[in-house]
Amino acid sequence: MKKAAAFITAFICLFAFASMSYADDVITAEKPKVRQITGQVVTLDVKAGTLTVKSKRQEVALETDEKTKVKIGREKKEFAHLQMGDRVKAKYIQVDGKNIAKSISIMSSTAEAMK
Repeated sequence: MKKAAAFITAFICLFAFASMSYADDVITAEKPKVRQITGQVVTLDVKAGTLTVKSKRQEVALETDEKTKVKIGREKKEFAHLQMGDRVKAKYIQVDGKNIAKSISIMSSTAEAMK
């Protein structure tokens, strides 16, 4: 009887430690931090889906994917609506050393400035 109780206690302890270690792994797998840059579009490649935004302090090269949202105000636009010189606010995350744009808000476009 003592052997069965010891076996059950050992099994429960083993399960408890294993679940704590698993929970620790789940906690450390956090979402990437969302970063933001506001500035002017200095390079743009619509076919490749890339752009570079230059602010007063930094210049960030961004890539887009099918989930990237582009908008002017609340109106949804396509990536092709972006132009060199547009003032934008871009939110992005870093994944595998790449900056992936999650959203790009066009604040003022060069076409509006020429009107």
